[in-house]
Amino acid sequence: MLVKRFQDAKPYDAPNHRGVSGLRLQGFEEGGPTNQWLGYSQFLPGGGAGPDATPFEKVYVVLEGEMTVIVGGQETVLVAMDSCTIEPGEVREIVNRSNHVCKMLVVIPYPPKVN
Repeated sequence: MLVKRFQDAKPYDAPNHRGVSGLRLQGFEEGGPTNQWLGYSQFLPGGGAGPDATPFEKVYVVLEGEMTVIVGGQETVLVAMDSCTIEPGEVREIVNRSNHVCKMLVVIPYPPKVN
């Protein structure tokens, strides 16, 4: 078992993100998860990401606040304890349109290994 304390989480910068502070809670360390990593993102009002797509799926879980997820022109607002899966190759944009910080967990598989 690998225990990581929140106080020891390291920040990371995600491409094409704005108005966000990201912390890696689990992943990319010895003894950690082998299939995916777990991030904690805090989006300021007006913050967000995209539009863009990745070759792997992602799972978003809103812990606090709300986040608008836009896929295929359709907007869905996620609130506390709502979650969604973004399919591989699916173009998505996320925007915090509220006046409160949105706190989210993000589960992402590791990138493929290049030989």
